[in-house]
Formats: sequence, C-alpha cells, structure tokens
Amino acid sequence: MGRRGRVDRAYDVVLFGATGFVGELTAEYLAAHAPQGVRWALAGRDAGKLERLRERLPGGSTVGVLRADAGDPQSMRELAGHARVVATTVGPYLTYGEELVAACADTGTDYVDLSGEPEFVDLMYVRHDARARETGARIVHGCGFDSVPHDLGAYFTVAQLPEGVPITVDGFVRFDAMASGGTFASALNQFSRGRQLVAAARDRRRHEPRTPGRRAHAPLGAPRFATEVGAWAVPLPTIDGQVVQRSARALRRYGPDFRYRNYAAVRSLPYAVGGAAAVGAVVAAAQLPPARRWLSGRLRPGDGPSAAKRAKSWFSVRFVGEGGGRRVFTEVAGGDPGYDETAKILAESALSLVLDDLPDTAGQVTPAVAMGDALIGRLRRAGITFRVAASR
Repeated sequence: MGRRGRVDRAYDVVLFGATGFVGELTAEYLAAHAPQGVRWALAGRDAGKLERLRERLPGGSTVGVLRADAGDPQSMRELAGHARVVATTVGPYLTYGEELVAACADTGTDYVDLSGEPEFVDLMYVRHDARARETGARIVHGCGFDSVPHDLGAYFTVAQLPEGVPITVDGFVRFDAMASGGTFASALNQFSRGRQLVAAARDRRRHEPRTPGRRAHAPLGAPRFATEVGAWAVPLPTIDGQVVQRSARALRRYGPDFRYRNYAAVRSLPYAVGGAAAVGAVVAAAQLPPARRWLSGRLRPGDGPSAAKRAKSWFSVRFVGEGGGRRVFTEVAGGDPGYDETAKILAESALSLVLDDLPDTAGQVTPAVAMGDALIGRLRRAGITFRVAASR
C-alpha cells in the first residue's frame, strides 16, 4: 500500500466536502465498501456536522474528522499533508477548488474530484501540472458521471479494436435522472464565462506537449439521425469529449489517428429541438446576473432527490467504434448518474489510487490514463455495466 514514501500519512483517503449531498453519499459508500485496514477521514468546514455524520456511519468510530476551509491555503495544505488521496466534492471548483489542487500538487498527494468545468481543468493544468509531476501527485479531475463513463467507455471500446490503426468512436448518452445541484451551479458559472473559458483553453494548448506522428481530436459533430442507435444524435459540448481526447493523446493504444464525437441520444426530433432550445435559453440567461441568480436558486449545490427517486434513475452511454475493418458496439450503464453512481465512482477512484497496481503516472491525468483497467474492474464489481453489445 505504499507509493513514493507516503505510507506515513495519517489517512489513505480524506473525503473533503463530506457533509454535502453527494459528499454524504460518498461517505456512506466508503463506510460500506472500503476494505478493512483502509484509513479514511471526513473533512469540511463544520466540525459539528462532520461528527454527526460520522455517528450515522456503520463503523464510524474508526473514521477520522478533519476541519478544513477551501478558502484557506494553509488549511488546504494541512489537509493534503494528512492524506495519500484527497477526494473532493466541493464545487463549483472554479470558485472553491484551486487551493486544494495546489496543496496536493505541492505535497505529492493524489487528488480526485467531480469537476466537469473545462476552464477549471485547463487552469489547473497550466498552473499545477508541472509541480505535480515533480512531486509524483496524480491530479485526476472528472471522477464522477463527468467524465468516467465516457472516458473509460471509449477506452474499453478501443480495446476491442485492432491495434495500430486509425480509430473512430462515437458516444451516445441517454439518462432518466435529475441533474445534481453542484453540476447545475458549475454549468451556470461556465455559461457566464465564455471569454475566460476560451482563453484558458488557448493557454493550455500553448503549454501542452505535442504528439508527433499521432493525432487525437474530438470535433463537435453535427445533429443527425444515428441509425446505429436508432435515435437523433444531438452534439454535446461537455467536457467529456475533451477528456477522451486527452486519454487518446496520452495512450498509444488509441492508434495513430483517433476521433471521438460526443452526443445525446434523443428518441424524437421534437425532443431534440426542444432540448437544444432549452439549453440555449439557459446559456443566454446566464449572461445576465439577475437571471443567473434566479436560476441558481432553483437547484442549489447540496440539494438532491429522495432515495426512492434516485432508485428509479438510470443512464446508458452506447459507443460505436470502428477501426481496421472492424466495427464494435459497446455500452456503459448504471443507476442514478447525478448522485448515487457519481458517489460510487468517486469513492472507487480514490480507493483505486490507494490500493491498485497502476501505471506510474504523475501530473494532471485522465481517469483512463491514471486507473484504466483497474477502475473498470472496480466499477463492474460495484454494479456498473461495461459490455460489448455486438461486433463485426
């Protein structure tokens, strides 16, 4: 259980933001599934809430409690110094996340979060990737529904295709679930920061190394009826495509020329048009501070649906991969994506970094690059499906 001399840390995993809605779900999952001997702790601003949460957890007497404030750099450094891995649910990450990333990069502590915020991820790469490489810290963003099903699903699909050939993968997501309050808050924040988002992406491109002789790209694509899945395909400009692209650039298994497109699969054209119009309206409203404040009050971070409602929720991401004359259909599927499965993925990602025999990586890396097959195995055992539906 050692990596680069960090076995002397007080805890293997520290969960920061443990008293939020997804934080509590993650704490409950760790209490039920962390192997015996894994030392872990709850962390957040309110020690009283942390203590009450610990009392409700099975075996909670063995769980540590750490008070920490995202706005206090020294507090974040002390938190990082206690852990081999820090998992954080505290968002929007653009507002609350950087001090913890900086502390983990500086202390050689592995870090996982739920961020689907492109600007935040790009800024963290530019500002902290080099230091994390020096210390051996693995900074892994997007360890929830954003973006593990897409990233590991594309990785799983590529593994079914011949090596050393150009490969294309299209991902089609469907779900019946409520978006989390944290995701909604992050999206509103990003919608209002178009210029800053573009500037951060441009700055990242200036810092990223080239991959001579290989190409990986993730174009947005165009709306179309996708006969492969029997649904209208609406391009999704989420971070998922960027994450898949970065995995493809880092791993030669994706071939010399890789292309990924990310879609929402919608059964009827009116729903596709209506959904696009609704997103456009939210983007437009986010540009106006009063409208943005009103929207942010509709679904706050920390709010969430009942257990009964979550039990009825589900997601499916279907992939169509082609390369070397072979075509394969795969699927990643599970239950409630915004809460239950996100908490599960975050917890299993943290445990994977602590317990599994993983590639020797450092710096800002994707879930596929950092954990790959090991995390797929963990998620399969936890009830998330990775399957080959058909091939020819």
